[in-house]
Amino acid sequence: MNSPSLAYMASLAGMNLRADMSQRLAGYHGVYSHHRDVQGGAARAAVFGISDGLLTNVSLILGVAGAGPAAGVVRLAGLAGLVAGAFSMAAGEFVSMSAQKELLEHELDIERRELERHPEAETRELAATFQSRGIEPDDAHRVAAAIMRDPDVALDVHAREELGVRPGQTGSPWQAALSSFVSFAVGALIPLMPWFFTSGRTALIASVLLGASSALAIGWTVAIFTERSRVMSAVRQLGIAAIAASVTYGIGLAVGVHTSA
Repeated sequence: MNSPSLAYMASLAGMNLRADMSQRLAGYHGVYSHHRDVQGGAARAAVFGISDGLLTNVSLILGVAGAGPAAGVVRLAGLAGLVAGAFSMAAGEFVSMSAQKELLEHELDIERRELERHPEAETRELAATFQSRGIEPDDAHRVAAAIMRDPDVALDVHAREELGVRPGQTGSPWQAALSSFVSFAVGALIPLMPWFFTSGRTALIASVLLGASSALAIGWTVAIFTERSRVMSAVRQLGIAAIAASVTYGIGLAVGVHTSA
């Protein structure tokens, strides 16, 4: 959560016009902020979706293939896993994001009412927050009073300080659901593709290679955004996929039906 610098806070104390206040705060958020907006939900849903799609379907495909059925059975299982998983992920994201959005909007409504009913108490609360960050008491009170002159700016600052969110940026359930659906489908399709063109051990090996290379790529890509170790992230993703796929393949071998190809 970004907080205004001391110099910026001090400059707020001299603002008297509502338009000037809004303009400067907007400039602060647009110019001084060096963080990405990661609260929308779509990016998180996409990352989890493609990772889950790959992990789920490569495990499902290898588990079924380990039982030795005809290639059509593997294709059917893979397609069923793709469709069911994509809808399940999308529904889960929509429900969770809707609940989160409604909860945040409820808290914002409470904060909005408190600002209207008890402006003096909210001003003191905001001033105390600034003091805790090293602002002198008189300066902190002047800054808080200047912010409180504009209801929209006051709500924005209080929401950031107390809830860690911005009004109007609580995430889109539909966007998260669509992102999750598409990304899961893409991840699930990768290990399934060989079974549309070949069968048997050739398709099995191709699924393993595609799944492994995709797991490495996903881990590497995630590390680019999180600025963590790319090698460690890629190896971790590969390790998780390898364990899950090995377990399900072993179950398939143990249970095996061995129908004709």
